[in-house]
Amino acid sequence: MAALWEDVLYNELVIREAASLAVDAALLEGMLMRTEEEPNASDVVNYAPFTLLPSAVPSSLFEQAYAVQQDFNLLVDAISQNKEFLERTLANTIKVDDFTARLFRIYTQVLEEGLAQSVFLGINRSDYMFDRGADGTLALKQIEINTIAASFGGLTSRTLAVHRQVLKMLGKSEEASHLPPNNPSKGLALGIAKAWELYGSQSAVVMFLVEKVQRNIFDQRCVENELWNRNIRVIRKRFRDVFEKGSLDDARRLYIDGQEVAVVYYREGYVPQNYDLQNWEARLLLERSRAVKCPDIATQLAGTKKVQQELSRPGTLERLLPGHAESVARIRATFAGLYSLDLGEEGDKVAATAIADPDWFVLKPQREGGGNNLYGEELRQVLEKIKDSPERTSYILMDKIKPQPSKNYLLRAHTPLKVSECISELGIFGIYVRQGKEMVTNKSAGHLLRTKAVEHADGGVAAGVAVLDTPYLV
Repeated sequence: MAALWEDVLYNELVIREAASLAVDAALLEGMLMRTEEEPNASDVVNYAPFTLLPSAVPSSLFEQAYAVQQDFNLLVDAISQNKEFLERTLANTIKVDDFTARLFRIYTQVLEEGLAQSVFLGINRSDYMFDRGADGTLALKQIEINTIAASFGGLTSRTLAVHRQVLKMLGKSEEASHLPPNNPSKGLALGIAKAWELYGSQSAVVMFLVEKVQRNIFDQRCVENELWNRNIRVIRKRFRDVFEKGSLDDARRLYIDGQEVAVVYYREGYVPQNYDLQNWEARLLLERSRAVKCPDIATQLAGTKKVQQELSRPGTLERLLPGHAESVARIRATFAGLYSLDLGEEGDKVAATAIADPDWFVLKPQREGGGNNLYGEELRQVLEKIKDSPERTSYILMDKIKPQPSKNYLLRAHTPLKVSECISELGIFGIYVRQGKEMVTNKSAGHLLRTKAVEHADGGVAAGVAVLDTPYLV
């Protein structure tokens, strides 16, 4: 695997020419991000970072990741409807993690009041790495599942054309024709459009709930444009707009600026920094409404790390998905070792093992958005500090995955061109729509490959560490 593109990798003249063409192709395709200096202005933009060459992905593991996505959709949906499971699983976490506790309080308040929402939309992205065993074989292992604001479905839809162009320029037309098709922005829009249709009001809009800083706006616009092409009106609002201008009528229909909202698509609200007192009020208003939330708060809680760890316990999947033995087997095959740090004998043993051998583990807090995990010496220091404190229950521990590195060039604006040793992470997008108890749509919606230099332990594209990539199946 590591020897892919060996014939051109060290030919400086060819690489420089290919990189120049690749950057122009990326701009031409609309693979764009706003700049750090002007994160809310589109009059100065640059290309989103990406690899010069597609990266090798074992075709059997790629197919396995796609095959299990509908199972994960079913699982997330089942968890979101299982109050007893969420209560039990998050009981210790909400005592020490204020953010999860606040989400949970809204969740219970909305349930007590009675759900106004009858159509449910999930847009998930399940992320994996390829773990190299002692015998050199590679296995698909899940890193996490993202149930809120799973990004880069839009820009990765554009990356494929750029890599096809680069390979053709390098005289590799045959290889270019074998890159797997990919258009997540179309798949995500399909899910949103189905939920909008089932909501049942032609004049209602889809609201993208967006952050204050919107560097990644073009990724969202890709999905937005697919909706406009279906004659579905889209508005973009922030929590503050909801707080100031949002209201519910007697039937708990949501209105903003006099417009009825059918679907709320969250591209924000996944980290504590997204909230102040007013934003929590706005979140409660949205959750109480009849609008289809993507995700509703139960589905956001289903994506927490503590839930991920609990799923790996023997018998848990079987209880959540009764009668789905094949789905359970497919899901379980992707699990890496996950361990609880709850107070008690089990958690004490796990903490002691990780402190003694930190390089074998990853310490994960209950956070989304990349750049939160702890490794090595930093992991050891944090665990030492909190090993006897209830605070440790706000983390889970996971086996560290050991992928097979490969060589590539990571193209970033204003960064010198150099070959890097890289590792990749494959994400599969999934969408599902449920009306009442009936699953109306359940499918995979495309993939996202992100690649980073081996010296970076953690962080995605938005965090400025990983870059966009395309799988070349081997």
